[in-house]
Amino acid sequence: MAGPPTALSALCHDRERLLELLRKKAFERRKVVLSSGKESDFYIDCRRVALTAEGHYLVGRLLFAAIRGSCPRAVAVGGLTLGADPLASAVSLTSHLAAAPLSAFVVRKEPKAHGTGEWIEGASLLSRGAEVAVLEDVVTTGASTLQAIERAQASGFIVAGVFALVDREEGGREAIEAKGYRVSSLFSRRDFLP
Repeated sequence: MAGPPTALSALCHDRERLLELLRKKAFERRKVVLSSGKESDFYIDCRRVALTAEGHYLVGRLLFAAIRGSCPRAVAVGGLTLGADPLASAVSLTSHLAAAPLSAFVVRKEPKAHGTGEWIEGASLLSRGAEVAVLEDVVTTGASTLQAIERAQASGFIVAGVFALVDREEGGREAIEAKGYRVSSLFSRRDFLP
């Protein structure tokens, strides 16, 4: 008789379930123009999964485990709006439930047009020198991730690592790593296009 599942086997199960959801709800074989301006014959819209209750739960558990394993001193997670928003929310909630809280932050594409003119929502909750993890839904060229990193650093944070749901394997990881940041992704192009 099998005993209770271990934490590792539970995470493996969660990873398989999240991949199943992404394949069913987020992946499409069709011609699209990506935010980078490049044309592609497939599209992955992770928000279609990350904004569901189950997807939010799975994203939070898996990214939280990856961040805690690689960046144990990180105190916050976030990235460029809109792709990173549900990811940061999911990880922050999961971290609270695990009694190891990580705050969330949102990097704007433009500075706030009124009030404080902030680039990062949630920055005032963190101290200068705080270690943070930058999140990304899909890495293609790495441009949006590098923009989030630049803004986080300009706010005085130390970027401890980059965590993505999907790496399209189109040079983004290499562009980010060339700047000195380690990229971890839960899935890659091969998980969708064998």
